[in-house]
Amino acid sequence: MDANQALAFFDATQDDEYSGEESFLTDEELDYQDGLDPAEDRDNEEDTSPPTQARQESSHSSAVEGPSTSAAAPQQLPGIGHGRLQSRSRGRARARSGSGSLRGRQSPESTRSRSRSPQPAAPTPSWNSESQPDIPPVPKRFVPTRKPGHQLSPTSTYTPLDLFKLFVSDSAATTLCKNTNTNAAKNIASGKKYSWKNLSVEEFFKYLGLTFFFALVRLTNIRDYWRTNTIFSQQFPHSVMARDRYQVISWNIHMSDPDEDVHNDGKKGTPAYDRLFRLKPLLDDIKHACRAFYHPRQNLSVDERMVAIKAHTGKLFVLADSSIGYTLDFSVYTGKSVFDSGVGLAYDSVMSLMNKSSLGSGYNVYVDNFYTSPKLFMDLYSMNFGACGTYRDNRRGCPRTTTNAMTKKDPRGTIRWIRDGPLVFVKWMDTREVSICSTIHPAFSGNTVQKRVRTQDGGWDTKSIPCPTPVTEYNKHMGGVALSDQLIQYYSVHHKTMRWYRTFFYHFLDIAATNSYLLHKEICAEKQQQPMTHRAFLEELTAQLCGVTVAVPPTQQQSDHVPVPTSDQTDTSKKASYGRRQCVNCKQKRQVKQATPWKCKACDVALCVIPDRNCFEAWHQ
Repeated sequence: MDANQALAFFDATQDDEYSGEESFLTDEELDYQDGLDPAEDRDNEEDTSPPTQARQESSHSSAVEGPSTSAAAPQQLPGIGHGRLQSRSRGRARARSGSGSLRGRQSPESTRSRSRSPQPAAPTPSWNSESQPDIPPVPKRFVPTRKPGHQLSPTSTYTPLDLFKLFVSDSAATTLCKNTNTNAAKNIASGKKYSWKNLSVEEFFKYLGLTFFFALVRLTNIRDYWRTNTIFSQQFPHSVMARDRYQVISWNIHMSDPDEDVHNDGKKGTPAYDRLFRLKPLLDDIKHACRAFYHPRQNLSVDERMVAIKAHTGKLFVLADSSIGYTLDFSVYTGKSVFDSGVGLAYDSVMSLMNKSSLGSGYNVYVDNFYTSPKLFMDLYSMNFGACGTYRDNRRGCPRTTTNAMTKKDPRGTIRWIRDGPLVFVKWMDTREVSICSTIHPAFSGNTVQKRVRTQDGGWDTKSIPCPTPVTEYNKHMGGVALSDQLIQYYSVHHKTMRWYRTFFYHFLDIAATNSYLLHKEICAEKQQQPMTHRAFLEELTAQLCGVTVAVPPTQQQSDHVPVPTSDQTDTSKKASYGRRQCVNCKQKRQVKQATPWKCKACDVALCVIPDRNCFEAWHQ
């Protein structure tokens, strides 16, 4: 299908109820900066509760409130109860007390009855070793809404500019030019002293072309690209745009309507205020294009991406295809103070990106320990999504039992695991203890890894040690966002700006260019063609945005090979007849003696230069 058909098909598959709005907590900003989620990570008081007591509390909670999902669980092996993981929520955690009472739903009589007739203690959960078999959940059937891969016509040819305009279209450029012109007019009216002429779409794309040129050819300061009369002078920027024009466009570039900005700013402090208004509509266009023109393969990853903004760091939560690093979707951290789910930032950031109506079912998502929680994994499981990620021992709902637990003295390669329905919690001793949780894999499948270990004599040796299946798969598929970040950072267009939203504008260009390159690679792989390198692709994109070609004609060098008279006669009447010499070319190639009054100045060789015979040209060829 072509680009328009891909957009139409993608729009038809969307859930009408999916708004794409993100909501994030800011009450615990310092905790988030340290990688903590107060809604999921337990406090010290909760950590001291005995494991058996926690097990009993969760059993009561599960019986009263029921599980959070309706997914059928596979056979349960020795471990901790399934209800405990699903019943823990923020409200129930607050209601927990030393006596194990629950909030609200049980009468005082039943509470008193429980105190008079204690319930039998639940069996203490125990960690299992790698020698004990584990039965994983039945794998989810992979049913994507579209065929994985690019969603473009396989018979069409796409230039780098064609692919880039899938993300930054002519329509988006028209809107940006309109808002930039309005913003410049307001700035001039407020007293700014610079000349301005309206920005056109053609000039806007040339501005983008120069921006990518600066990413490929790095200099310390923007002004250095227009330096003249030095050995470091750059010739290309002069031919595209004047320095002052480029700078004045950079000062006024604006994504949103400046007049609407005023109305939105007036809503500060109310729920109607949109913190991301200055990023729209380009933010929405980029996100829509990322989902529309590529459908991911089965393994995905979610992670943070940092964007350097003046005085602080901007944060994005990114969903990427683990196989190639394509950015599928992202949300901008806004510091909003209320969660849609009431669970926490980590939970909401993942759930807002995992849209079943556009993705399909059977996907596996890999996350790090900031996001992993039993509730998140079980809710994803109920949506037919698998999940795997490292976890923190103090995370709410994770096992706390010490029975048969791993110790610091255990040798490298030691494995302990507990299964709780679809969830398996695994601990593995590497150079330090590694904790990982999964709803996809068995605890151990016999995998081994090669590790360097120190021998008794102080040397080093390579040893094969057991490795849990979730760890092996996590290392294989978690790097999707990191791969995307790596591609972006190679040739990022980011540069300093006084406005936070302009920093995001440049980052959106990075996303568009990187995803365009990955689409190019996918198309070439399908056609069994050799793709361009990343740099070559961006060079072609830069040239096409500026309306030129990468290759330039060779510069004509000044030469001393010119015809001059053979004699120094000053008498005009004698110049044509006196001082003639035999033409070397006629003698060698025609075997004739031919006198000529001309010679080459540099070679000092007599050569004919007449209308019927140009020995001068033939000789130098």
